[in-house]
Amino acid sequence: MKNIKLKLAIVSALGLTASHVFATGFVALPNTGFTVSGGTSAYTLCNTTGDFGSGIPSNPTTSTNNTCAVFPTTENRSPGNSADYTGARVFPVAGSTNSIIVNNTYTGGVNKSIGNYRDYVWRSDDNSECIYGVKIELNSTDYNVAAGTQNFEVNDVARGGWSGLNVSAAYSTIPSIASPVYRIGLTYTAVQHRPGDDDQPLTGLGSNPSINGLNSWPGSASSTQQLADIDDNWVVFTTDANFLDDDGSTTANSGMYYVKSDVCPATPYTQVNNAIRLRQTFQERAGDGVTDNSFIEISLPGYAPTGAVLTPAHTNPY
Repeated sequence: MKNIKLKLAIVSALGLTASHVFATGFVALPNTGFTVSGGTSAYTLCNTTGDFGSGIPSNPTTSTNNTCAVFPTTENRSPGNSADYTGARVFPVAGSTNSIIVNNTYTGGVNKSIGNYRDYVWRSDDNSECIYGVKIELNSTDYNVAAGTQNFEVNDVARGGWSGLNVSAAYSTIPSIASPVYRIGLTYTAVQHRPGDDDQPLTGLGSNPSINGLNSWPGSASSTQQLADIDDNWVVFTTDANFLDDDGSTTANSGMYYVKSDVCPATPYTQVNNAIRLRQTFQERAGDGVTDNSFIEISLPGYAPTGAVLTPAHTNPY
């Protein structure tokens, strides 16, 4: 017991949150944020290998790089406590596979299918909690009518509907070739991460844009462009999924990204418009190494808790 207290005292003295130390599995996302050097961040760190996708990351294992990670045996099995999800509840109570369609000024105002996403809900045996999971699979579609080849890059996945609820989050790289999660935030704002940028953006922005960063190349974002305020209605997963990546770290699939909530959707389970947002944050140039990967947000239907309000509204292209 004395050793445990000593370790906790050391952690406190260093200003670290428990999520950075004992965080294998689901990580709680408090609406007070996380204490970091310089203030408070809406984000907690998960897998920091690969410089947020600017290099080649290492996937989590049961013993390494596993903060926020869970390890279900298959994609459609519950990542929750095995004592709470048994029998038929091991498997999703709802599931859907849909196309990802982008239609904006970059596509010339026409639909471009850039991949698929799988959306699941698991419900605990006693109906007291639900786990929502989403996975992105991108294809080779060149979505941009401009010269060059531009494949959509998913740098952040946001999921909404959590206002006033207790939530925690996790991810899995099942199958093994998938982009991990670098950080998770209780915020609406996806913050660009180029080499040298802050790993845990501070609060203090005073607004809730879908994307914050420098929407041009080359250059580095200003300090204001590296902020994100807490928003308890949204959970954002920072990742780097792309069919063809400029930096060589290509993984066309995201992992499975989970949010656990103490409120479940009403049955029958239906997807709600605008519940899932995919963000391209211009972390780097397009896979051809020449053209831009400008800010874009794609809004998708997704499962959400009963009574969820999916604001702010989606803006197109971001």
